[in-house]
Amino acid sequence: MKKTILVLILFTISIMFIGCSNKITIGNQDAFAQCLTEKGVTMYGTEWCPHCQNQKEEFGDSFQYINFVDCDLSKGACKEAGIEGYPTWRIEGENYPGEQTLYKLASLSGCIIEE
Repeated sequence: MKKTILVLILFTISIMFIGCSNKITIGNQDAFAQCLTEKGVTMYGTEWCPHCQNQKEEFGDSFQYINFVDCDLSKGACKEAGIEGYPTWRIEGENYPGEQTLYKLASLSGCIIEE
């Protein structure tokens, strides 16, 4: 019984480590964020949404270059884009709901991450 619990705890810690290892924290991402905007990538969200805040933190100060639509202020634009939850990234006419890693955004957009 104790061995099973220990295995479950180690498994959980391993999964948490793998999930955290996909985040990029090195350098600034100005060029990457600018590339996303140049390619028409848009993040839809709100200021009160904790997942939106997490997504913004992924970019740090570089988030200022992201095309961000606040759905509290632009309800019509969000409805027109088919936004049903926050955050949602819109890339080449497709919606990607939820927090996205920078790697996933790079893969979907073709933009290059600065490391």
